[in-house]
Amino acid sequence: MAERGWGARAVDLTVVVAGALAVTLAFDVLDLPSPSLFGGLVAGLVRGLAGRRRLVVPWPATTAAQGLIGVSIGALVDLDTLEAISRDWLPVLLVTVSTLLLSVLAGLLMRLQPGVSPVTGAFAMVAGGASGITAMSRELGADDRMVAVLQYLRVLLIVVLMPVAATALFGAEPGSGGTTVGDAGPGWPAGLLFAAVCLGTGAPLARLLRIPVPTLLGPMLVAAGLDLGGLSGGADVPAPLETAAFLAIGLVVGLNFDRDGLRTVGRALPLALAVILGLVAACAGLGAVLTATTAASALDAYLATTPGGLYAVLATAQDSGADATFVLAVQVLRLFVMLLSAPLLARWLRRAGGT
Repeated sequence: MAERGWGARAVDLTVVVAGALAVTLAFDVLDLPSPSLFGGLVAGLVRGLAGRRRLVVPWPATTAAQGLIGVSIGALVDLDTLEAISRDWLPVLLVTVSTLLLSVLAGLLMRLQPGVSPVTGAFAMVAGGASGITAMSRELGADDRMVAVLQYLRVLLIVVLMPVAATALFGAEPGSGGTTVGDAGPGWPAGLLFAAVCLGTGAPLARLLRIPVPTLLGPMLVAAGLDLGGLSGGADVPAPLETAAFLAIGLVVGLNFDRDGLRTVGRALPLALAVILGLVAACAGLGAVLTATTAASALDAYLATTPGGLYAVLATAQDSGADATFVLAVQVLRLFVMLLSAPLLARWLRRAGGT
């Protein structure tokens, strides 16, 4: 009887994963950000609302997905990105910290919406690192359903508005950057080895050092260390594994939805939209500060301080002839600050809120 129940759950999960892959493909064709995470979220949401029995993603898959996302983020760091901000490290750091403070303020405004806790509000509005924040949010006491929807609403708005703002307000000239030939890296076997080493050593080391959210932050820090030490050889997480990791996290979040949770998120959307637009405008203001205190152009500074949508930002920077290395450096620095600050931020907000 138990074997029959296990078999039914396996079939159920297989059908949901197949649906998630189909939605991912459709979202990819539509060129939406993070299509696999959204695909998993939508498929999990449908199953969570329609199914009579609760379905969960197996714990090993969730843990591996968190770790792979950490490795993917850590691999963004290299010496070129650090050198790009070495001369202007103080204003860049101040702008990054200011962005974190703006995120906290935006999260506190979200508390005006009934049912949104301080931690959930802050994590939903953290500017940057949407995938990592979503993956760690439940472990740190936030409502991962609200966090995922609002984080990617922000990313979607940025992807839509950023090219228009860059052209109309900051003088970007699409196509002036020419084509960019990327480094293909050492191939997927090296990528598999790189991911395995980071996963195998990162999480245990993080637990030993008592680093919060060890399954994500541990592999992220190991990947960054190997990259900076020149030991990674330019390896990165193979694209199919990265897609599977995002899809798994999307499923974890989507399967937790019920009708009450969906109504809570829906009621929060009008306030969230206003807060997100205010956050985007405030970050553009920080870009003006960066222009005034560094040699960065107005376009470079705007793209560097845009609160999310990293890959869309880089594509715009490369296409418009902006300094893509500087933009990447500031964006990656902020991403690391946000993710490493998240556990401390969650602890502080819980204490301040008396929870």
